[in-house]
Amino acid sequence: MDENKEIPEPNEKMASPSEPASPVKSSEDEEIDSVSELNSSPLDNLEAKSNESTFKRMLSFRRNKQSPAKGKDENKEIPEPSEKMASPSKPASPVKSIKDEEIDSVSELNSSPLDNLEAKSNESTFKRMLSFRRNKPILDKDKASEDSGTLRKKKGFPLKGFKKNEEGSSAKNMTNTSVDKSGENTGTESLQREPLSVMEINELIQKKQLLEAFASIRCLENEAVTEKEAKKYEDNPTEYARKAKDVDLLCNSIANSIKSIVEETLDQSDIDESLLTSMVTLIAKEEEAHVDVQSPGSSESDCVGRPRKWRDVWKEAVRGSAEKRVHNVPISLKEDNDSWLAIHLGFLRKYVSEDLLKIKQSVQKCYPDDYKVCGRYMESFHGAISSHLQHLLQRPLEFSELYALLNWVVNTYYSETLLGHPDLQAEVKIENLPQLLPSETWDKLKKNYRDSLAVKIKSYLENILMLETTKKWKEENQPETSQTEYDSSLSLDIQTFIGQHKKESGKILESLETVTLEISIRELRKFIPRFRKAFVECYKEREALLFVPYLVAYVNSFRDLMRGLQTTFNADTKELENVLTDVTMSFRKEVLDKLKQKTQPLFKKILTSAWMLNSEILDSVMSTTVQFCQHLKHLEQPVDKDFLGDAHKYVVREYITQAIKPRKRLKRAKREKVGKKMNEEATVIHNSFKDLGSDADWLSSAIHHIANIISEKKRDKIKEYIEEMCQAYPDVRKEHIEAVLTLRGLYRNKKKSIIRKTDKLQENAESVADRTLFAEIDTPTVITCL
Repeated sequence: MDENKEIPEPNEKMASPSEPASPVKSSEDEEIDSVSELNSSPLDNLEAKSNESTFKRMLSFRRNKQSPAKGKDENKEIPEPSEKMASPSKPASPVKSIKDEEIDSVSELNSSPLDNLEAKSNESTFKRMLSFRRNKPILDKDKASEDSGTLRKKKGFPLKGFKKNEEGSSAKNMTNTSVDKSGENTGTESLQREPLSVMEINELIQKKQLLEAFASIRCLENEAVTEKEAKKYEDNPTEYARKAKDVDLLCNSIANSIKSIVEETLDQSDIDESLLTSMVTLIAKEEEAHVDVQSPGSSESDCVGRPRKWRDVWKEAVRGSAEKRVHNVPISLKEDNDSWLAIHLGFLRKYVSEDLLKIKQSVQKCYPDDYKVCGRYMESFHGAISSHLQHLLQRPLEFSELYALLNWVVNTYYSETLLGHPDLQAEVKIENLPQLLPSETWDKLKKNYRDSLAVKIKSYLENILMLETTKKWKEENQPETSQTEYDSSLSLDIQTFIGQHKKESGKILESLETVTLEISIRELRKFIPRFRKAFVECYKEREALLFVPYLVAYVNSFRDLMRGLQTTFNADTKELENVLTDVTMSFRKEVLDKLKQKTQPLFKKILTSAWMLNSEILDSVMSTTVQFCQHLKHLEQPVDKDFLGDAHKYVVREYITQAIKPRKRLKRAKREKVGKKMNEEATVIHNSFKDLGSDADWLSSAIHHIANIISEKKRDKIKEYIEEMCQAYPDVRKEHIEAVLTLRGLYRNKKKSIIRKTDKLQENAESVADRTLFAEIDTPTVITCL
């Protein structure tokens, strides 16, 4: 192999054939020239002799330590070192064996001053060898066998040497040559790679050369197990603990590499298929190496030679990778964006979907079928998302955020944009997945949604009330008018709001749709009375210019709202109807109170002297009443009749109340005028309310009966009028009749005679529902003259 080497010129410095060559310089250590400078020194001879002596002692030691070989090799004699020496063209330096039993041959040289030089030379050579071993590439067995040098064949003793590269500047590998006892080469060389150090193996792991690293770890592991079984460490357990720790550290480093590979798989845009395949092969080799070995118990600390369960490490890495991916989904602050949660859930859907499709299309093919990669990743993402959503639920969420979360869990998660994607259907069995949220968490989420919805609806209704107060009542803008009724947008706004939330809730769960309607009706039952109270309070101390128009609009709106809930939403409105009836009755009372405030002073002038002289008093009463009640005809039927009937009865009742008040007895001439005027005004009242739309015709005869009694001359005829009045108005009492007869001017005995006959009529009279008039008139205190 050295035929092409150039022979140096004679004037060059070189070792003589009789002198042992100095250690070979490495091409990487060009700065070291101390060895070559010693060739001209007298100490060279001493050093050469010393090295030669050292070789002999080492070989002699090896011969004494050599165990008997098998068969015919037992009697073979190892040749003396002097028989075959290295030629000048092949310098070689003695190298100490790594085996512990060969160390003693060098220690004997420490007593001579010349040994220091030799030791320095050997130390320098050994350092260069270690440097070489750290940097040399790892070769396979076939390559190693090709690198066996001629040097070993010529030396005839087990010496580790170097093979020069093409430039002759660096060593490639170190080999062992098998030699028989006679010192002759057997003709077969078993070239073995030197065991790598822990640091070198770790470097392989860091470079992701996992299979080569695992092969070296197996060598260390097997060596430790074999030596432990041979009881080599009984006297030195610390040494075994050190080796076991090294193996554990290296195995843990590989486990960390598996985690890193799995984590980086989804982080990278392109999949490193060769690296994933190498990792899968590594896991398979580890399982095969420990197929018949039980895993250590929880109390056992020695894991050397035991299964490492790297497949479980892979599973845990998949889970951790999914958790990290979910955790890293962008999420903004609520202060920066009110829709922060909806935006975050949108990103979560997008990123998880992309990851699952990437696993299905690119990652799965790198694994054997038994890994069930898609299912494993899906379960991991499912668990990670579940934990993430539960963490989000620990925050105080508002209605829109709760809705976004509910909608994502029910609709988005299982839709075609995520788990239901067509490309994932063959791999992902949704029915096999556990519920995304635990039952307790899911129930709490729905409860929070219901509570928040109630707050949302209540807040919306309060905003309506605030807008009505500020924009209408205080500014007194005229309400919208149609051909037949006053109305407002109140009903439409509320129905639209309820319908929207009912529809959106129904998209999540049908039960939530029903709950939305129930909550809406419940809040309306509270809102309508609260609305009426605020409206009345607002106009309590103010001129009621728009009080009645607004009242009409709100009564119509609430009734329309109730019908809409019944027809459009098919809601149970029985309780709401009761509330609305009570509110309507309160509105009717408020209308009468406002009318009473305007007309009460005018009624007090009935049957006075001023009243007898002109008709302006009743004209004023009716003008005010008609102006006030003209808005009531815009009420929905039949409520309009109820309101107008109340106003009609109020006018008749107040008229009669003022007419029968105690006053001086009327004379005959005046009685006739009073009766006539009362009949005329009764007709005016009746016609006015008829024009307004009142159908309370039963009220029209009350004033006529009283007018006829006052103006009638004949007693029998008076009795007939009283009987007719008692039949028409069963609620009339004898006190009322007595007051009318007193106004007529009858004396006490005659009045008693007539009243006794009317008592029987009242007992037989049948009252008619909703037709009470005299029962609402306070009976005056009559002072009778004897």
